[in-house]
Order: sequence, then structure tokens, then C-alpha cells
Amino acid sequence: MTRIKDAFKEKAFIAFLTAGDPSYEESLENFRAAIRGGASLIEVGIPFSDPIAEGPVIQEADIRALSGGMTTDKVFDLVKDIRKESDISLVFMTYANPVFHYGLDRFFNNAAAAGADGIIIPDVPYEESKEFSEVAEKYGIDFIPLVAPTSEDRIKMIAESAKGFIYVVSSMGVTGVRSEINTDLKSMVESIRSVTDVPCAIGFGISNPEQAKKMAEIADGVIVGSAMVKIVASEKENAPKKLEEYVSAMKNAVKSVE
Repeated sequence: MTRIKDAFKEKAFIAFLTAGDPSYEESLENFRAAIRGGASLIEVGIPFSDPIAEGPVIQEADIRALSGGMTTDKVFDLVKDIRKESDISLVFMTYANPVFHYGLDRFFNNAAAAGADGIIIPDVPYEESKEFSEVAEKYGIDFIPLVAPTSEDRIKMIAESAKGFIYVVSSMGVTGVRSEINTDLKSMVESIRSVTDVPCAIGFGISNPEQAKKMAEIADGVIVGSAMVKIVASEKENAPKKLEEYVSAMKNAVKSVE
């Protein structure tokens, strides 16, 4: 997708927010704030009752969104609302179950119509991804693969067929803020770059400008989710202002590596 490619013209800061957290309108304001702050690309979380890759922060955001009546159709509406105002790259983050339940063709057709550029489905392993990626590709949606520290010999195989960008998982376990990231990410990224020029973005555990800068020295982009969602939960009506400031600081840290 051209918009995803554009997001990586410089070191990218990728922001994640859960759609509908805590309400449709407040969520829309928070996405607008991330865009104003200078996010390169935004991951739009589709709330799900059993998000196995997520830590408590994003799990609670999903519960808030679902309790507020958020549905997959409303997520598509939210993306349409964002698209009225911005050409920023938008990528869905969801799980296999909601996509299956909705129907693969219907899901990707509606996702494309709404203006989405890609999708990340963390509970679909590479070996089972074709069922999703082929339908996604039919509708012009990039299926974004994840490469984890345990991928080892599979890293090159996953990278060779990657589209959009590659989500490099910084550490094992679920999402959440971490004080230290000790994985040999440099070797992982070098393995990826030996077989493809598709951009790599590192996510899981990054929360402050120092970490973001360090990760940007290794990869093409940095992904932050839990720290963003924490701001939504703690700041309530002040969240847009705080999110804009936070995204701006993180984007500047990432860009300083150029």
C-alpha cells in the first residue's frame, strides 16, 4: 500500500489505540490527537473479548470499548471518520476470531471501503496465514506479519513474503510497558534485511523517548501501544492533549536518529 510505504519515508512512529475506548466520540478525538502529534501510522485496535497477545492495559481498554457498545461495523465507521480528515496510514490490529465471525470476504471488503491499508492478526501463525493474507490481498489490504524472538530459522521465511511492514516483537510475553528490552533485536533485523527491503518496526514494551530512540537506531520504525492506552485510561477528558504531547515527544525521539 502506498500509504504504508509513505509512512516509512523517514523513521516511523507507530501509535496504537483501541477503537471505541472509552467511547466512539472520545476515541475519535484520541485518534485525531495522535495524528496532530505527528504519528506516521496508526494501528486501530478492534476490541475483542479474548485478546491473548495483550497485557492488562489493552485488555481493559477492550472491555471499556465493548461495554460502550463498540462493534466491528462501528470500527469501520470510525476509520471512515478518520479518513474524512486524514490520509495517514491506518492498520487494523485484531484477532482471527472476529474476522472469521464477520466473514473473511465481507471483513476485508468493508475494511478496504473504510480506508484501511493493512491488518495485523497476532494469533495467526505464518503457516496458517495464507487463508487470511490471500483474501486481504484481493482487497488491497497488506497482511502484516509478526517476527518474534522465537522465530529463529523462520525469520527469513516470514520476511520473504512480507508486505507493508514487518512487526518485530521485542520480547516474549504479552504487550505492556517494560523497563528493559534485552532481546538481540539487531540480529533479528539483520536477518530480515538480508532477504527483503520491506520496513521493520519494533513493538512490545516501548514507552519512553530513550527506548524509542534506541529502537529506531536498529529498525525503520517504533510501535507503542500500552503507554498510549494508559494515557487514555488515566487522563480521561484530558487524554487528547496528553496524547498529542506524548506522540510529539516520541516522534521527535525517533526522528533524531536520522
